[in-house]
Amino acid sequence: MSVAPESPSRLRVAVIQGGPSSEAGVSRASAAAVHQALTEAGHDVTRLELDTGIFEALLRGKFDVVHPAVHGAVGEDGCLQGVLEVLGLAYVGSDVKASAVAMDKVYARRQFELAELPVARGISLSRDAEKTPRAAAEFARQVVGASVVVKPSASGSAVGVSRHEADAPDAQVAAAIEAVWELGDAALVEHFAHGREVTCGVLDLQGEQAYALPPTEILAPNDAFYTFEARYAPGRSVHRCPAPLGDELTRRVQELALQAHRALGCRDLSRVDFVVGDGADASSCIVLEVNTLPGFTSTSLYPEAAAAVGIPFPRLCDALVRSAHRRGPSRRNAPLAFPGAVQS
Repeated sequence: MSVAPESPSRLRVAVIQGGPSSEAGVSRASAAAVHQALTEAGHDVTRLELDTGIFEALLRGKFDVVHPAVHGAVGEDGCLQGVLEVLGLAYVGSDVKASAVAMDKVYARRQFELAELPVARGISLSRDAEKTPRAAAEFARQVVGASVVVKPSASGSAVGVSRHEADAPDAQVAAAIEAVWELGDAALVEHFAHGREVTCGVLDLQGEQAYALPPTEILAPNDAFYTFEARYAPGRSVHRCPAPLGDELTRRVQELALQAHRALGCRDLSRVDFVVGDGADASSCIVLEVNTLPGFTSTSLYPEAAAAVGIPFPRLCDALVRSAHRRGPSRRNAPLAFPGAVQS
């Protein structure tokens, strides 16, 4: 496997961090790591905060390329990407449409279903359409099944996600739905598919063939699942990369990761989360979601998987900004004269 060829040229790179999201702190940790890695790779790097001054800061900086290191609302959902499109800047990661669809789990599910990818049974519950959280919980369990996962339709890092076994009372599920409605307009309730938590990154550089990185199995022995705390608190999770899945299942996960990446129209990079069955269902794979801007500290899941195939962190970051720089800003149609316009 290879990444973009080395180049002696020095790029002016803006690394964008923060934003009005519950994951702003995570974003700043990613941005600090990317800043250091790109500096080691020989680039001129500036970190910018995602706030109301971002437009002016990007114009003033005269950057060659932008590396968003943002997670969650405004930064990962297409809003920031829209700003970069308006400014005509090259940037790392998926475009506006793919970012928006990937961030909205309801719309992403629809694309997975159209691509015939395996997903858990699920239903979207709008705060405006449902009578009460209790009624919503009862309806969801009738449709999805007794064991459910409740999650916000647009959030990351497992913020707001809860799991409920079949013996959990409806009041507990209702409270989880109500809490999710505080975060956004819709709750996604899916069948609680038991199994191993696995994630698989995709590297899709400009001008090269996309390929899947080694899958990683995630263990959180002291938590119910890979919660926000398990992700970021020291010692709360264990990553097994490459995941001990066996050759056949590894290939299956990697192929599904590529298909999910393509189904949403992603580019440059993504990380696809799965539940891989255990016991009698050991060969089953459920696609959960696609992260278009995964965590990017040197010990995050995506860089860990890249390192497992011989791509150190500075080289990975370098390859991503060079890929975006080669692609350049999005193409635009030349303005046409309006027919019949009065000539001055």
